[in-house]
Amino acid sequence: MTDRPSTTESYRKYTRGYYLPPEPCFDWVKKDCIDQAPAWCSVDLRDGNQALIVPMSLEEKLEFFQKLVEIGFKEIEIGFPAASETEFELARTLIERDMIPEDVTIQVLTQAREHIIRRTFEALEGCKTPVIVHVYNSTSVAQREQVFKKDKEAIKQIAIDGARLLKELTDADGGHPNYRFEYSPESFTGTEPAYALEVVNAVLDVWRPTPDRKAVINLPATVEMSSPHVFASQVEYLSKNMKYREAVVLSLHPHNDRGTGVADAELGVLAGADRIEGTLFGNGERTGNVDIITLAMNLFSHGVNPNLDFSRMDELVELYERMTRMSVSPRQPYAGQLVFAAFSGSHQDAIAKGFKWREEHDPEHWNLPYLPIDPADVGRRYETDVIRINSQSGKGGVGYVLEQAFGYVLPKSMREELGYAVKDVSDHAHKELAPDEINGIFQREFVNRDGALALKDFHFIRPDATTVKVFITVEKDGEEREVIGTGNGRLDAVAEAVSGLGIANHLTAYHEHALERGADSRAAAYVQVEGADGAACWGAGVDPDIIAASIKGYFSAINRMLAKAQA
Repeated sequence: MTDRPSTTESYRKYTRGYYLPPEPCFDWVKKDCIDQAPAWCSVDLRDGNQALIVPMSLEEKLEFFQKLVEIGFKEIEIGFPAASETEFELARTLIERDMIPEDVTIQVLTQAREHIIRRTFEALEGCKTPVIVHVYNSTSVAQREQVFKKDKEAIKQIAIDGARLLKELTDADGGHPNYRFEYSPESFTGTEPAYALEVVNAVLDVWRPTPDRKAVINLPATVEMSSPHVFASQVEYLSKNMKYREAVVLSLHPHNDRGTGVADAELGVLAGADRIEGTLFGNGERTGNVDIITLAMNLFSHGVNPNLDFSRMDELVELYERMTRMSVSPRQPYAGQLVFAAFSGSHQDAIAKGFKWREEHDPEHWNLPYLPIDPADVGRRYETDVIRINSQSGKGGVGYVLEQAFGYVLPKSMREELGYAVKDVSDHAHKELAPDEINGIFQREFVNRDGALALKDFHFIRPDATTVKVFITVEKDGEEREVIGTGNGRLDAVAEAVSGLGIANHLTAYHEHALERGADSRAAAYVQVEGADGAACWGAGVDPDIIAASIKGYFSAINRMLAKAQA
């Protein structure tokens, strides 16, 4: 194995590749929140698709396009038509099949090169809906020196020439009034802000946009190079100093090389940006684009309408994974399978109590422990997606699952006893337990449980107004016996009868409730008994008749107590 320097040594070859604005730009710091959603542009079909190991087929792209429209995107970049026949074909198919809604603007990308621009316009021929033609050239120091080997003036001239050709082709043959222009100084983050501004203003002088026909100036974090606050200052500098500002939609296109694409976008909007280009789940080159789902749902969690509908998140995950052959991380914000899941006992207890508090108080706004949004708003179910049970889970979570999924409202100390039984199974199986498995443990261990003492029959009489007498037929040690007991209530009488069999016990707790509504509903009863040694055991009974349910619950507790004594 070749010796390599460690990162504690090789860091010396790196330096800051970004540039601060020539003047302080920190007004964005004074704002504490984004109070309205920016315009959204999906670049899934272009930037996202070009990053895939296996790019999407035409039919897949068409299905993806329709999903983006369904979600609510009003601007969708459909590709780079001059890059390949597949990209060209998508534009032609959408136009010729009349698949673009009137209120949706398609966007196409082109380099600032004449033959590529002309091919792009061929792809758009006959389009009746609004179009943004997005032209770019790279302006960074690294690209100028290493790739193009041109000075600043020559790089700026590339942008000007591209802008002029776009305008000429748009104005030719009677013009295309539904065409708008977008310019990106690609690798903006590695460009001196004053020079980026110079290039942008030169492009705007060619286009001369108006408030009725705005141009888009897009500032891409093609490679994230700085902390988000530096990017925000760069954005603010251009926002304050570019020409025709009232006629410009200032757009951002953040990538995620430093893992702060979302922060770049949010601070950039505070700094003056009006629009965000990104992808679903952040798919894109290298570490990806900014995730529009996270951005939109962050706004949603602050009570701001995101203007995008992510209420069926699982359907969107399925489509995305099928189309891209990529996977959504279980911890992906808002969309991952585990983002609302609580395994920790203390978390589960707090969440369960939070839901109970909401039921009792019906507050106007959402504010629940450990859950920044209501999981139901993205199509998640509380009983299967929120409280997840494994060996780390507590009594509160187990009880919550039984209540939400099956209707059992266990007393607090009974939840603890069941919790130990569930933990033991999960620990030995080394796995998470589904609600049906938890219910199976509850039914097996606690409900209508047989054992050393089997209930065969019973009936009650009232000798007087304050006394109940019970006649019980039981089977003990293979022999049927009838025992009699009296008490001031039915269960007291049953407990005395069982004591006559030499089984010392004391009734310590009793709870009951209906499991369903209506005439055919069953009753659930929870009974706790204490043996001669002072140890308490819970049992549960379920029966259409509440009296039968309570007696079955009592016998379940007795049988559990006897089983523990013999263990």
